[in-house]
Amino acid sequence: MLAQAWAQNSPRATVTTERVRAELMAHAPDGVGPGKTVWVGLQLAHQPEWHTYWKNSGDSGLPTQLEWTLPAGVLAGDIAWPVPRKIPLGNLANYGYEGTVLLPVPLAIAPDFKPGPLASALDIRLKASWLVCKKECIPEDGEFALQLPLNSTTALHGAAFQASFEAQPQPLPAGSTVRIDGDTLRFAVAGLPAALQGRQLEFFPETGEVIQTAGAWTQAWQGATWTAAVPLSPQRSQSPAAMPVVLAHGGQGWRAEVQVQDRWPATAAPAAVPPALQAALRDNAALSAAAPTPASSLTLGAALLGALLGGLILNLMPCVFPVLAIKVVGFAQHGGEQRRLGGLAYTAGVVLSFLALGAAMLALRAAGEQLGWGFQLQSPAVVAALAALFTLIGLNLAGVFEFGSFLPSRLATLQSRHPAGDAFLSGVLAVAIASPCTAPFMGASLGLAVALPPAQALAVFAALGVGMALPYLAASWLPALARRLPRPGPWMDTFRRLMAFPMFATVAWLVWVLGQQSGIDGAGALLGLLVALSFIVWTLGLRGRARTALAAVSLAAFALLAWAAGPNVIQAAPAAGAVAGAAGERWQPWSPARVDELLAAGQPVFVDFTAAWCVTCQYNKKTTLAREDVLADFSAKNVALLRADWTRRDAAITAALARLGRSGVPVYVVYKKGSPPVVLSEVLGVEEVRSVIANL
Repeated sequence: MLAQAWAQNSPRATVTTERVRAELMAHAPDGVGPGKTVWVGLQLAHQPEWHTYWKNSGDSGLPTQLEWTLPAGVLAGDIAWPVPRKIPLGNLANYGYEGTVLLPVPLAIAPDFKPGPLASALDIRLKASWLVCKKECIPEDGEFALQLPLNSTTALHGAAFQASFEAQPQPLPAGSTVRIDGDTLRFAVAGLPAALQGRQLEFFPETGEVIQTAGAWTQAWQGATWTAAVPLSPQRSQSPAAMPVVLAHGGQGWRAEVQVQDRWPATAAPAAVPPALQAALRDNAALSAAAPTPASSLTLGAALLGALLGGLILNLMPCVFPVLAIKVVGFAQHGGEQRRLGGLAYTAGVVLSFLALGAAMLALRAAGEQLGWGFQLQSPAVVAALAALFTLIGLNLAGVFEFGSFLPSRLATLQSRHPAGDAFLSGVLAVAIASPCTAPFMGASLGLAVALPPAQALAVFAALGVGMALPYLAASWLPALARRLPRPGPWMDTFRRLMAFPMFATVAWLVWVLGQQSGIDGAGALLGLLVALSFIVWTLGLRGRARTALAAVSLAAFALLAWAAGPNVIQAAPAAGAVAGAAGERWQPWSPARVDELLAAGQPVFVDFTAAWCVTCQYNKKTTLAREDVLADFSAKNVALLRADWTRRDAAITAALARLGRSGVPVYVVYKKGSPPVVLSEVLGVEEVRSVIANL
């Protein structure tokens, strides 16, 4: 089990994304030893239509980068790039790889290499990054690890390495030249095999930013010399003395060091932008000018009012009710002065917690993190910690244990001696569970907040906290409302025990949330840990020798369970999007490319930006979006239904929400070709959805 837990949190030989399967491979047919060369390589298996890039990526893109961590005495060489292919893209072109490609790298082992006396394997670690593109481009990376046995050979992937070696260009003898003739480069490459004479060859320059990659060019043979006229790029930024080029035919390649015979003309200004990019920038600028920005369509005053109203409505969310119920029990026990002080302390806890969460999100976004509102519950560790906390509170309310029974008397009396501190912490607890439950008016306000200057943004978060605390604050300071509260009496003990059940319901919800993040094994592991935690607190409430013996057993059982099953709590759940799509469900997984593809085909799209930890999302999903009449309307208008699951952090979803002026979920959007997106209300109504569909 220890090895399994280590493997789940350490680099492996394979990393799989939705677009690429990347695997670190090794080839050591002669074994590993001093003075020998070992081959390792990263194999990239692309999904159909996706590609990564060669050492010269062409008009756009980036080559794959490899960073090695190797033992002393082992040195990694450069990537032995196989012959690429030319990938046209409109009036541009790139050089790269589709299908499956292996990028081999030689590892030179020094003659004086001496592994440790206990070492049995060569430890190889790699951090790789690649840009994978189709219509859109997505940067990806991965960390890999391999251990090559020192006392045996490794040739499991020999065929893959041999195919890569055969696809590498063979060196040609010196003597190839290139002349600069105005805006044309005239190549003359000598030494090619005689069998190639008269054939058309593919041309790949290793030096970027010199030629027009997608420009029309010609080639011809002059005896045994291959010649070509290639257009020079108006935005050329390089002036090399030699231009290595790769010529290819039938999957084989030849590499020539081509010497430049003339002086280069002056380069274009460094700030020059390719014409195609200039046109794209002009189009984007026109769209930006035509579409109102969030800041212009929603003033700061409206954002503050929206946040205040959103905070008020937040008190109606099911996730907030258990914490407020706890305060109701304590509220009836206090006199007027203590009640007012508790109201102020609770308000301070709520407002300061919202400010802290808002400041943390703004700081992380400024540092480059793609975060949105509710980011704390995107962490399985935070969800598990909240489930444990609410389990303890529920057990306490149910009378299973009392904190004073196993805490020092000084700590056990803190609540009664410092009721204001207890009220403050209750406010903090309320925010911890309530923050992801967005409510009407909150979505637009918080979306604007992340784009405002920090002081104004924090004012919006403070208004949200004031709105949430306002009902409790009003009841604590207005005698007319306080007099309507029931008098203290025996009913309070019954009410306290009754409130344990909403707490346990909250725990059940949190376990379900974690199951969406970490899978069934993660949810099962958390349930087991919560049972073990409950056993601990029960034993600590016993007396005499039974307490000592059973507490020791319970602590040992909890530690063993945490060691054996704990890693399952924070592991990533297997992707279910492909399975859902294969099963023919109405809802398909969201991606920016999928939206573009459907719109290009003329099909309208409805996107549900959701998360398992968002109670409002689940309410809308089980009510409005599950109604047969709503689904029938979608079918009648041939609307594609996509679901963007933000339960775990997803930079693409965060960016899409930001473009819509939102920073949290739920968000419901209707896209139609040629029309701006329509953003619906957070609490979704049937008539609102059907009305929007009818106008498609």
